[in-house]
Parts: sequence; structure tokens; C-alpha cells
Amino acid sequence: MKLTVNGTTHDVDVEPDMPLLWVLRDEIGVTGVKYGCGIARCGACTVQMDGMAVRSCQIPASVADGAQVTTIEGLGSPENLHAVQAAWIEEQVAQCGYCQSGQIMQAAALLEVNPEPSDQDIDIVMGGNLCRCGTYPRIRAAIHRAAAKMKEA
Repeated sequence: MKLTVNGTTHDVDVEPDMPLLWVLRDEIGVTGVKYGCGIARCGACTVQMDGMAVRSCQIPASVADGAQVTTIEGLGSPENLHAVQAAWIEEQVAQCGYCQSGQIMQAAALLEVNPEPSDQDIDIVMGGNLCRCGTYPRIRAAIHRAAAKMKEA
């Protein structure tokens, strides 16, 4: 099957029901996506598939065949950060950092469909992404900051 990850097409020979998370990490070597709970409840494994945030631990590889998959590695680069990544740094969101790639991917997807989210919008969309360090106020502030940056651009 063919998976396009961060703009590069990969031919992978895996079982159709293998979770996308394991294809990304073990077969392609993209390790920014993290394993958290394995039941799509924590959000650590969030990636974008055709622009929509999805939990890669529950997406079979066969569903991703032919789709455009973007992970944290494909969102921006150190030289050209995505607005959400820059805002995350400016707001000092990360503590342990484990959930951050999933949080950032979910936030970027949110801003694509809602460029001016309210606090309630953010809480609803981001509520499924767990942060054990409890940086939720900083996450919300970073999303607002990124929205303002994207509006200026």
C-alpha cells in the first residue's frame, strides 16, 4: 500500500489492519507521533489525515492508503515553524512534552476550520487531548496567539 507522509510517498508492506501509528513509527521511522493509551482517548497519537485530526492508534493502515498524512515533523521546520509551533514556544506550553505533538496537530487542524476560536471552541476540540502536566491554560493561550499570527499573515 502507498502512504504519503509529510509529502513523501512510501510503499509499505503491512497488514491492512495495522494501526497507522505503528506504520508511522516502526515502518517509516516517523517518531514524533507518540503512543499513549492505544484506545484513541488521550490524543498523543494525533496526526492529520487529509487535513483532519485523527487518532493514529485507531486508524487502520488500509484507511490511510492514498491519503495525505501529516505528522509534527511535516507541520513546520526549525527554520520555518508553523504558527502553532511558534506560539507553543512563546507561551512555554510544554513541560514534559510527551503529549505536545498530538496537541499541536489537533490545534493546527482546529485553526484550519475555525481561524478565530473562542475559549469554548478550544476547550471542546482540545478536550480529548490529555496533558498530564495540566498546561491547559497555556495551550489555550498558545492557540489564541497562533490564531492572531495566522490572521496577520
